[in-house]
Amino acid sequence: MATINTSLPGLACALAAGMAIAAPVQDAGPNTARHQPQIDTIVSDISPQRIEATIRRLVGFHTRHTMSETESDTVGIGAARRWIKNEFERCNAANGGRLQVAFDSHIAPVSRRISRPTEIVNVVATLPGTQAGSAERIYVVSGHYDSRNTDVMDEKGYAPGANDDASGTAAVMEMACVMSKYKFDATIVFMTVAAEEQGLLGAAHWAEQAKQKNLNIAGMFTNDIIGSSRDEHGKVDDRQVRLFAEGIPVEKDMSEAVRALVLTGGENDTISRQLARHVKEQGERYVKGFKVSVIQRRDRYLRGGDHMPFLERGYAALRFTEPNEDFNHQHQNVRTENGVTIGDLPEYNDYKYIAKVARVNAAALATLALAPAAPQKVQMRTAQLENDSTLVWQANTEPDLAGYRIVWRDTTASDWQGSRWVGNVTEAKIPLSKDNYFFGVQAVDRDGNASPATYPLPLK
Repeated sequence: MATINTSLPGLACALAAGMAIAAPVQDAGPNTARHQPQIDTIVSDISPQRIEATIRRLVGFHTRHTMSETESDTVGIGAARRWIKNEFERCNAANGGRLQVAFDSHIAPVSRRISRPTEIVNVVATLPGTQAGSAERIYVVSGHYDSRNTDVMDEKGYAPGANDDASGTAAVMEMACVMSKYKFDATIVFMTVAAEEQGLLGAAHWAEQAKQKNLNIAGMFTNDIIGSSRDEHGKVDDRQVRLFAEGIPVEKDMSEAVRALVLTGGENDTISRQLARHVKEQGERYVKGFKVSVIQRRDRYLRGGDHMPFLERGYAALRFTEPNEDFNHQHQNVRTENGVTIGDLPEYNDYKYIAKVARVNAAALATLALAPAAPQKVQMRTAQLENDSTLVWQANTEPDLAGYRIVWRDTTASDWQGSRWVGNVTEAKIPLSKDNYFFGVQAVDRDGNASPATYPLPLK
């Protein structure tokens, strides 16, 4: 992020005159642009070779259909979930035992895609946070390990699911193994979920339990179909990933917070869009030459993913997906037609590409889990007509908090264009008009880790 963009109208003059701040301005603040050595090491340790080995092992279970075999040790979803759990435990033993590995299970009743009561089992590896006051803040990353054929009810046919979604599952497993060597302020949950293809059932159960327990889920990523860099015409694009980020949530009755977003033009400043900005900034910082392309919608047409149950419960949630999908290699029985091989087979994956997407995930998760929480109760003073903008917010409580910075952008811009360090205060005045710019407030710790921004709602 540029610290100051003097091309913005009126900004250069305002800065030259000196910014009026409601409390004494400190120095430039911690360096938020520098690389954290721990994160550089995590990113470099993500291995395409291990990811490929994991995907080929998952494909080897013949099918991972939600209603497939559960007793066999070599075939079906039961064997797959036990193997995933064993892999989490193996990494945990090698990394000092920081992970908490468990099955998360429930019985799904008969429904449109479930023909008999079926046990749905998520495999969950939790890396607890270590900072008092931050450990209860949770970031979730998932992939779904179930697979399907053309007939979504086919529980016995060969359904390799190498891209959809062994790719996301392998990325999550690789992140867990690499990141569990380190400590983070906040908690990270690495989760491989079941029954995505049968209606997002595994993710919905976990998200609902989180809601009932009032867990502080500060952000969720799902990785679904991140395996291929090649489109249906053979063109390779291995330099970007799509990141789907919902705007205004679908609500039967619009909440006051959502109403305030709409009334102030903040449709692009929902918690998911703020999370996406953080992922893009940090992912592109740590994975050089790779672009995070934010798609400003919930998901693709006619499709869905495991981020959606989290969105529906009010959490910030995003979906990673490859840039150009080849539908011959999704949801298809393996076969050959007119000399063309169809099916979701491992030879159509690009394992170096999957590793890049996993690195973006890991960089974003690490920076989020090391940074303070996003400021709460951020408001814009609107009691009188003035051309300056005064923001107020509730103080963070992290012991390593350094202070806050104000960020802004033009109303037609997607990403933050300028910023101002204001110190450890809870009110600041910026000589820019709230009518002409969008603002946010970020919390920053002493190491330069910055939170996602929080959009100010009107304070009268």
